[in-house]
Amino acid sequence: MAIALSGGMDSVVLLDSICRLHQTQRTTSAKQTSQDIATPRIFAFHIHHGLQKAADEWLLFCEALAKKYKIGFDFRLLHIDTQFNSGNIEARARAARYEALTELCVYHGIEDLLLAHHQNDQAETVLLQLMRGAGVAGLSGMPESRVLATSAGEVSSITLWRPLLHLRREELEAYACEHKLKWIEDPSNRSSKYRRNAVRKNILPKLESIQPGATANLARSADLLAQAQQLLDRLAQQDGKKIHNAKTNVLSVQPLLDLNTSDPAAANNVLRYWLKVAGLTMPSHERLQAWWLDLQQARSDAKLEWLHAEHSIRLWRGQLQISTSVKPEESEQGEWTFVSIPAKSDQGGLPAAWIAKAKKACAIEFRERGGAERLQVTATGPRKTLKNLYQEKGVPPWQRQAPLLYIDDDLIAVVGVGVSYPHLVYTGRRMVPEWKPTSDTNDAAP
Repeated sequence: MAIALSGGMDSVVLLDSICRLHQTQRTTSAKQTSQDIATPRIFAFHIHHGLQKAADEWLLFCEALAKKYKIGFDFRLLHIDTQFNSGNIEARARAARYEALTELCVYHGIEDLLLAHHQNDQAETVLLQLMRGAGVAGLSGMPESRVLATSAGEVSSITLWRPLLHLRREELEAYACEHKLKWIEDPSNRSSKYRRNAVRKNILPKLESIQPGATANLARSADLLAQAQQLLDRLAQQDGKKIHNAKTNVLSVQPLLDLNTSDPAAANNVLRYWLKVAGLTMPSHERLQAWWLDLQQARSDAKLEWLHAEHSIRLWRGQLQISTSVKPEESEQGEWTFVSIPAKSDQGGLPAAWIAKAKKACAIEFRERGGAERLQVTATGPRKTLKNLYQEKGVPPWQRQAPLLYIDDDLIAVVGVGVSYPHLVYTGRRMVPEWKPTSDTNDAAP
């Protein structure tokens, strides 16, 4: 497991309690079995934001603390530009922190990541979401656990845990004093220019003076709303059976519009659930209404694109689908590679000797689409224009930007369409060309 260690009181308490618990269990087990128990791997991960002058000292403090507890340690240095798009530094730093922690977990093969959020943090989150006008999902606050899916590395997924979520900050302070723990204080926590700090310093104390136990009550409301959100998700799955394709995560627009006509609340719930499945933040009420207006006014063959949470939501052929938004100049970045086909396979491929000879002669080229190219992709089918092949294969326009593969001046392969059939062989050493995009578009056709 790994513990996200900022060096503040909360994370130091979490680190100390986990290490003490582990040592106690290890000693007890050793006495019961009369043998030494293998020590599981425990890491402390620190994220260096570079936003404070003392950030280097915090890194050294956390590294020394990990050494004291005799556990692993690693860190990541973030570069957050506070000049460009400085509207919400808190949100951007938080997103970058989670991304960096996930990378560290993947690198070290960590499956369980522990964070030190507590009950007061939960209450602050609920109030912040309430001020933003959030719905049930936002007001549910932070879950006790959730899965951070990864696409690479030694682990298929990482579970994020918040074991202190039901403990008050005062309880953590009492623990820290009892065990004489040392920690660092972030001076930015004293500044009310950040919304969370303002809620912590100005709003929560006043609420507690009006209603003792307000912090715990807010956290309890978050738990109840989380349960309500689970029911809404289940309802969205039922209402979306004929609308949402769970395998491809696309929405059929006409059934969605029909549902919106008869039950707008259900349609909104399906749309929000679809965004949640894709890992996107919820849109504002105004943005959601603008989307509905666009869909209602669009023709059956219309093409729409909305940018939301650094993703593109596109309407094409009556379906809504989501992809990572990339700049036009980035959409063609990548390379063609050749993958060997097992000898016993009956799959057709390009002769390996021919590819090797072409590589040596520099006869393998990537070319942009000109407009008159034709390709034969089946044994009996004719050579067709790429426009027709793209349409037949249902390749969206934004997935038609990858360069074409030529060998010896012959068009060999097109992303999303296939490989030139006349060039395929079914015996001997052979290889199949694959396009590997360098930009993480998530929707590149195979």
